[in-house]
Amino acid sequence: MKKVVLTGHSKGLGKALASALVAEGCEVLGISRSRADEEQGLQQVTLDLSDMDALRQWLESRVLRSFLEGAEQAILINNSGVVSPVGALGTLANEDIVRSIELNVAAPLVLSNAFVEQTAGVPDRRILHISSGAGRRGMAGWSVYCATKAALDNHARAVHEDGVQGLSISSLAPGIVDTGMQADIRSCNAEQFPQVDDFRNLKEGGDLASPDETAAKITRILLSPGFGDSVIADVRNF
Repeated sequence: MKKVVLTGHSKGLGKALASALVAEGCEVLGISRSRADEEQGLQQVTLDLSDMDALRQWLESRVLRSFLEGAEQAILINNSGVVSPVGALGTLANEDIVRSIELNVAAPLVLSNAFVEQTAGVPDRRILHISSGAGRRGMAGWSVYCATKAALDNHARAVHEDGVQGLSISSLAPGIVDTGMQADIRSCNAEQFPQVDDFRNLKEGGDLASPDETAAKITRILLSPGFGDSVIADVRNF
């Protein structure tokens, strides 16, 4: 049995990933602040992953351990994330910076640690970080977002070097996908995010990938025998 833990499963790319994985016969545990439509093969947990106390209490509840029991292949997809706060350094609210770091970095690292600890003995374990091209270059207005995605990339590199038995890991940029996050980006002003017109032009030109199309590609990569061969990857190169 393939068992998948997926964060941010209720909207956008996460919702499309949940459906694609269920269609492949996977049993999925979705973790998000909101719930998706009920679907056979999908279990759901309502949890704010930016709340470290809530995440710690949930991990102590043994729900994750119970779900993973009996898995022949166990997968964690760290998909949840926010692009905010957007703006030049010195204009951001400190609490927004902290929330972004907790959701984009702390939660994936804590979940990854718990996942590996609780899947000892499973012969095939996989961790997928949904990263971003923004983590691989600097972009004005996105200092926090770029830093958090770069952290996921380097976490994957270091975990790969750990050589944990039976574990493969990859940090994958999904490309530019037509999701709510993209709508948030387009709503920024040029003072906050100087490249906003580039993103608006992508939408107007029909150049954004659909969540379903991207989820199908990610699922194919994730379930392939060669998953983890490219620790730092981009879906557009497959």
